[in-house]
Amino acid sequence: MTDLIAAKRDGRELSTEQIQFMINNFTSGSIPDYQMASMCMAILFRGMNDREILDLTLAMERSGDILDLSGIKGVKADKHSTGGVGDKTTLVLCPMIAALGVKFAKMSGRGLGHTGGTIDKLESFPGFTTAISEEQFISNVNRIGIAIAGQTGNLVPADKKMYALRDVTGTVPSVPLIVSSIMSKKLAAGADVIVLDVKCGEGSFMKTKADAEKLASQLVRVGKLAGKKVTAVITDMDEPLGYAVGNALEVKEAIAALNGAECGELMNLCLTLGSYILIDAGMTDKEEEARSMLRRTVEDGSALKKLVELVEAQGGDPAAVYDTSRLPDAPVKMDVRSSSKGYVKHIAAENVGLVSMHLGGGRITKDSEIDLSVGVVLNKKVGDHVDEGEVLGTVHATNEEAAAKAADELRACYFLTERKGRKEKFVKAVVR
Repeated sequence: MTDLIAAKRDGRELSTEQIQFMINNFTSGSIPDYQMASMCMAILFRGMNDREILDLTLAMERSGDILDLSGIKGVKADKHSTGGVGDKTTLVLCPMIAALGVKFAKMSGRGLGHTGGTIDKLESFPGFTTAISEEQFISNVNRIGIAIAGQTGNLVPADKKMYALRDVTGTVPSVPLIVSSIMSKKLAAGADVIVLDVKCGEGSFMKTKADAEKLASQLVRVGKLAGKKVTAVITDMDEPLGYAVGNALEVKEAIAALNGAECGELMNLCLTLGSYILIDAGMTDKEEEARSMLRRTVEDGSALKKLVELVEAQGGDPAAVYDTSRLPDAPVKMDVRSSSKGYVKHIAAENVGLVSMHLGGGRITKDSEIDLSVGVVLNKKVGDHVDEGEVLGTVHATNEEAAAKAADELRACYFLTERKGRKEKFVKAVVR
């Protein structure tokens, strides 16, 4: 392994056999964390070519069990987001898709850095578990059309080990590591249709559109080579998605969206991603028709009902979908008021995420416990007018001291200007 680290450090290619050796022995424990951390840093700086990325993805996919979804009737869809601030898309999109008869069989992970993952958010429902067996996973998808499970120890164990390691070693933004992490899980999870939400901007790992397009193209290429229908949608993350940032707070916002609330760009994102799922699943060949079908699931309540079925099927309290006061609730709520007036020009999305993390809503180390109740709810978004003394957002915290500190941090995330500026386009590109 020392030789391989040195080879990559010096910019040399790793062979198929070397990559397989590395992944197999890291998975078995023969290669320690500190050596894989060094390799991850070498890959971050030196990169990998297409062949190396495909070999790494396939080696990781084969590091454990591969989920056999042949027992699920119909087209099976999956989605993944590269991670952003306030991203609760799965909680809205999956029930909408399942309500239309396309099966949603999704493996999800826990949070990286400032944000909780889908698994963390779902655990806001009292009793909800994502630790379900493969048999129950398949049974639930066949019965209600949807299941969201945690990544099991036997499914891509190499990624499970690397996922936590990258988070605490500063190597999360590496394109080869992101591609292999995402696509190894997607391939092992067995879906037919995959949509990828590639975030772009200050609040994401890919800061520029060029970097996001590079990642999106690489993801789609690997997926196509593996015989999957894959679409990557590049979306803006220069401000948080929706208004809520924090696990239970985001669940509440997702429920509001399924009840018809706009919630900023959240519904636009779900309609965009969902339309490509429906097109690739053969439900329609027209994007606008697909969007109309998805909207109807919100209007007729079928998507919300599907969320209730998901929560109930995985041991959670379904009543919490209708009464969100049953979800975790922080004891201290503090309004954050603006010290000046003007139009919101920019919100430092990543810093908003860090505010939530410092409150306990994210993981500083891989062993950190998340507080599901804390976070922030924004009151003003980019383009909105703000008067001096008006509320920019509300901090949800465990105590007054933490709330006061977070309030100052959140206020510093807002940048105002005298004139209203042009808002960036939310969906920047689609790669198919």
